[in-house]
Amino acid sequence: MRIKIAQVITRLDWGGAPEIFVNLCEHLDVNLFELHIFVGKTLKPTEKTQEFLKRFSCQITFIPELVRDINPLKDILAFVRLFLLLRRKNFDIVHTHTAKAGLIGRLAARLAGVPKVIHTPHGHNLYGYFNPVLSWIILKTERLLTFFTDLIVALTEVEKNEFNLFGIAPLEKIEVIRQGLAPETFEDITVCPNEVKKALGICHEAKVVGVISRLEPVKGILYFVRAQEELLKRNSNIRFIICGEGSQRKKIESEIRLRNLQDVTIMTGWLDDIRPILSILDVLVLPSLNEAVGIVLIQAQAQGIPVVASRVGGIPEVVNEGVSGLLVAPKDSLAMAQAIIQLLDKRTEISQRKQLTRQWLRQRYELKNMINLHVELYRKVFNEKTLKRS
Repeated sequence: MRIKIAQVITRLDWGGAPEIFVNLCEHLDVNLFELHIFVGKTLKPTEKTQEFLKRFSCQITFIPELVRDINPLKDILAFVRLFLLLRRKNFDIVHTHTAKAGLIGRLAARLAGVPKVIHTPHGHNLYGYFNPVLSWIILKTERLLTFFTDLIVALTEVEKNEFNLFGIAPLEKIEVIRQGLAPETFEDITVCPNEVKKALGICHEAKVVGVISRLEPVKGILYFVRAQEELLKRNSNIRFIICGEGSQRKKIESEIRLRNLQDVTIMTGWLDDIRPILSILDVLVLPSLNEAVGIVLIQAQAQGIPVVASRVGGIPEVVNEGVSGLLVAPKDSLAMAQAIIQLLDKRTEISQRKQLTRQWLRQRYELKNMINLHVELYRKVFNEKTLKRS
C-alpha cells in the first residue's frame, strides 16, 4: 500500500525553498508514495521548474489564491479550496513548505482530518524580516500552529534550536534534514570566465565581487553597496555584480547612484542560470539579516570561490569558516569590506583547496541523503498513524 502524501507550497519561483521542494518531489519513489502537489502561482519559473511542472502536470493542482504575501481575501479562498481538496482525497500525510503555505496548509489539513501533518519552514521570519509588532504576531501564530503539526523539519541545527528557544516547539518535535543539492553542484563549471567578463564589460585583470540573491530587505544588499566604497579605497580595480530581482531593486539602484558607484556596479537582474556569474567571481557575498541556509554559499564554495556572509540563521553551518570563507556581523559594512579584502588575497589558496571543500560539503548536502531522510520520516509518521488507528 502506497503512502498518499500532499506537498503544499505557495510558489516555485527562484529560491532555496522551491529548489528543495522540486528535488524532493522528483525523487520520491512512485512505488512507495502516491504524490499530489498543491502550489500557488509561479511568476518566474526557472527552466528546471518549467520541466518539473510539465512532468508532474497530472499530479499538480494549482491554487492561484495561495500567495506569499498577506492578502485576507485570497488567504480565505486558498484555505477553503485547499480544505475541500484535502478532505475529498483522504491523504495520509500533508507536508507544507514555507510560512504562508504552512499557515493555510496546516489548518486546512487538520480540519480536513488528515492524520499526520509535517511542516518545513525553510528558515523562519521571527527576526530580520518585519517590525517588532508583526514579528511578535508571527511568533504567536507559529506557536499556535504547532498544535496542528506533528513534526517540524528544520534545515539546520541552528534553526532547530531557534524554534525551541522561541518556544515554538519542543526539541523532540523537530527533525533536522539538511538541504540536498544536485550532483552537478559539485562539478566544475564549463564556462569561459574571460568571455563572461567581456560580455559584461569587465576588463580581464579586474577583481569581481558579487551578490547572488533575491533583492529583498532581509537579504541586506544595501549593506553590501555601502561596503563597496571602502573596498574601492583599498583596491580601485574591483568590479561589483548584484545578481537577482526583488522589491528593493529601485532602492538599491538609488543607493548606487547616491554613492556614485554606477560605473563599477553591474545589476544583472534575475538569471535562470547563475553559473556564468559564479565563474568570474573572486569573492561571493551574502549579507543577509536572516537566512535559513544560503544555497548560493554552498554552490560558490564547491567551485573554490571564497565567501563572506553574515553570521545569522543557518549560515554558520554552511560556511567552512577559516577554510573557504569568513563570517561577519550583520549590517556591518566595514567588517564585510575587511573580510572581502582578506579573502581576495587568499583567492588562489582557497581555490586550490576546492576538492577538500567539496568533500566537506558533499558529506552534509548530498541529495540522496536528503531524500532518504524524508522517506524515513514519512514512513515513521505513517506507521504511527496506522498504529493509532489499530
